[in-house]
Amino acid sequence: MDEFFRKGASIGLPFIILLITMASTGLAGAAAITAALAMLGPGGMVGGVILLGMVGLATDMLSKYGLQALLIGIYQQRRSNGESLEKLCNEIKNLPISRELKLVIRNEIGCQRSL
Repeated sequence: MDEFFRKGASIGLPFIILLITMASTGLAGAAAITAALAMLGPGGMVGGVILLGMVGLATDMLSKYGLQALLIGIYQQRRSNGESLEKLCNEIKNLPISRELKLVIRNEIGCQRSL
């Protein structure tokens, strides 16, 4: 059942984004879809389709693992790729997330200073 709802969310969010963009075009039917997809992504309609696919994948990952695990994984990978710890710690400090989540992420990647 959880898998069903997770897949529904990963399909639903891109669909909602497309609907909102279609409504902002002022067009109807196929013209609205075409204009909305062209507005969404760089590179016209193809870019819009790719963007909606990426939003769907990101939604699926968020619903499966949660924001905390996703952010920790991203910052650990960036750290292992050689980005400086100071740069990552400053970036985490400026994220628009709760103080508690910032502390958890900073502790996981090894930041020493407090927020």
